[in-house]
Amino acid sequence: MRWNVFLQTTSIEIQWVRDTPFVGKEIIKDHGVDLKLSTTFAGFEKNGDQISVKTKDGQTIQADIVILAIGVRPDVEIAKQAGLEIGTFGGIRTNDRMQTSDPSVFAVGDCIETKDFVTGDWTNIPLAGPANRQGRIAADAIMGRDTTYKGVLGTAICKVFEGVVACTGLSEKMLQRKNRSFQKYYLYPNHHVGYYAGAEQIHMKVLFDPNNGKILGAQAFGTEGVDKRIDILSVAIYAGKTVHDLEDMELCYAPQFGAAKDPINLAGMIGSNFMNNDHPLCHWGKNENALLVDVRSKAEYDDGHVPNALNIPLPELRIKKGELPKDKTYYVYCRVGQRGYYATRLLLLNGFRVKNISGGYLSYEAMK
Repeated sequence: MRWNVFLQTTSIEIQWVRDTPFVGKEIIKDHGVDLKLSTTFAGFEKNGDQISVKTKDGQTIQADIVILAIGVRPDVEIAKQAGLEIGTFGGIRTNDRMQTSDPSVFAVGDCIETKDFVTGDWTNIPLAGPANRQGRIAADAIMGRDTTYKGVLGTAICKVFEGVVACTGLSEKMLQRKNRSFQKYYLYPNHHVGYYAGAEQIHMKVLFDPNNGKILGAQAFGTEGVDKRIDILSVAIYAGKTVHDLEDMELCYAPQFGAAKDPINLAGMIGSNFMNNDHPLCHWGKNENALLVDVRSKAEYDDGHVPNALNIPLPELRIKKGELPKDKTYYVYCRVGQRGYYATRLLLLNGFRVKNISGGYLSYEAMK
């Protein structure tokens, strides 16, 4: 059976697909789903027993059933009639004790607007976990207890066939909309040590404030260990922790459960290296004049590389660095970023201008 799935931009943030280039497109395609990303539908037509789906770019897709999975809107008609304040997201405005604009009326759950934990801005995030906590806080407030709601992070998880995608905090698109200063990086650690059977790669994206190192958000995709890492990052954001704190976290380790340098520790180390000016980072983009250096092996390079990239395998770089002019800026990449980091440090310490492309060739492949 063939399935067609296409996504359009709506007022609802499609956070995982739009901000996480590694959400398992290959897994989805392997299960017979024809993904049509950034495709907007223009209308539907009845065609016998089928439905013709028209898209704005002129495509016509025949379907037996069409599912509009585009989110929900708060049903607040009663609140409007009662004169309660309604916010810009269409939800009932509440304070940190879950009181509405009428202090004798409380509201919780999917119908309300509350504050975003990171930004303090109004938001509406319909999730069961926050709704349950809001109910408890409302009950405490009614009974006179001094309990307050600290805000919502939007921590969520979803199964995608055998894969898992999860997020917490703010996404890149959200930060851009708010003109918030941020830095991002990608990493691809195994969920436990590679020498123990069954190690699965986690694709992670972390966003933090470059001024103080505070973690702003994260997304991850993989088949194992995704929930654990996003849960830890959610707690870290809630506690106001920085990338330096991630570096120092002591987490459970045995070969079948994690690594001496857990993915969380590695995420902290990458962020800390940036904050300490040890590791200049950049990201894939359009720059025809960029001098790309691929430090993977020749076999890896021959198997696939970025056009016009110069291949200098890391073991040869120390010898061949003398052939490189120092009046240029070099953009280094490897498979995931680790060898790129080693190459960046080597060249920096020898007087070169150099940046490591975050996420390496895996990120390039995912973003094509």
